[in-house]
Amino acid sequence: MRKKLKILSLFANTGVAESLLHETNAEVLIANEIDDRRCKFYQSIYPKTKVICGDIRNKEICSTIVKEAIKSKIDLIIATPPCQGMSTVGKQNKFDKRNQLIYYALEIIKKVKPKYVLIENVPQQLKTSISVNNIFLFIPEYIKQSLKNEYNIKDSVINSADYGVPQIRKRSLFLLTRKNIENTLDFLNKSEFDKHITLEESIGHLPSLDPKIQGFSDKEQLNYFPEFEIKKNRALQVSPWHRPPLHKIRHVEVMLRTSEGCSALSNKVFYPKKADGTKIKGYKNTYRRQLWNRPSYTVTTYNGAICSQDNVHPGREFSLNNEKIYSDPRVFSILELMIVMSIPTSWDIPHWANDSLIRHSIGEGLPPLVLKKIVDKLFLKNES
Repeated sequence: MRKKLKILSLFANTGVAESLLHETNAEVLIANEIDDRRCKFYQSIYPKTKVICGDIRNKEICSTIVKEAIKSKIDLIIATPPCQGMSTVGKQNKFDKRNQLIYYALEIIKKVKPKYVLIENVPQQLKTSISVNNIFLFIPEYIKQSLKNEYNIKDSVINSADYGVPQIRKRSLFLLTRKNIENTLDFLNKSEFDKHITLEESIGHLPSLDPKIQGFSDKEQLNYFPEFEIKKNRALQVSPWHRPPLHKIRHVEVMLRTSEGCSALSNKVFYPKKADGTKIKGYKNTYRRQLWNRPSYTVTTYNGAICSQDNVHPGREFSLNNEKIYSDPRVFSILELMIVMSIPTSWDIPHWANDSLIRHSIGEGLPPLVLKKIVDKLFLKNES
């Protein structure tokens, strides 16, 4: 029987990236995450994994990770440090302490010396520098300087849509193979790309949902959306995670009058306003509906906000009192987010987890189909 690839997951989040590994010949034996709630979430889904909860910068935590990894004879280390300090959605502060976390990941890699390493982050990682011994180095330069003697290093910016994920999600990946190992971690070749999967193909079959309006009583909700309960019950029969998001009425009203692919900021009458009625200024990709005939835009940690980037459901046009209206004036449900991230719909999310925790962890994750295909390709090489 072929041995399983043994994995250590650093910055493990809630295990988003690992959610398809049960379909491969790989398993995560050890995971490290700093956030208590995410550790609890991870342990709930992956009870056989040893979860080391704590800050990787803490010497005791770091030492425990290294000790357990060596003891378990880890083959592959996955390191997916937080991207908020370098993401274009964030402030891109080069002094953000989270950018420095790659240093601690590399220290663990150098001590454990696994056969393989996968380092993932947003493409801005390539232009982000960190301080090492009071010298600023770009992260790619630091990775290569630190590990080039022991590892063959391949790096590329990949588009998750090329890996069968129904989402345009570009990621900077470093794939490292120890120099004494013949079979290498590798990217997909162009010839291996399937066509991109559109939103119509991935979530177009799901029942329509009306949003829950913040501050409305049940009566007010039904007066505004008469089919709210019917739609909600129909959706919940599909999945407990296909449930109505909560939105402000002023956001819902403008999105009802915004067509597929458009931003409510371009509306002549029903445009976004502040609570005091003044027009909101924003980027053209905020308050914007997605398009059915292409993959999803990049899912971010702010995926629960209509006012953030490219978050609104494409909707369907219909007529009401001789006015063109568009259905689903809301962000994606959690089920829809799972689908466009390639997370299996059977993923056993703990029911105690609130929407904010779930949405943020999904928005930070590496699409699991990307990891699965990289691992699958390694095994195919081993068999050829």
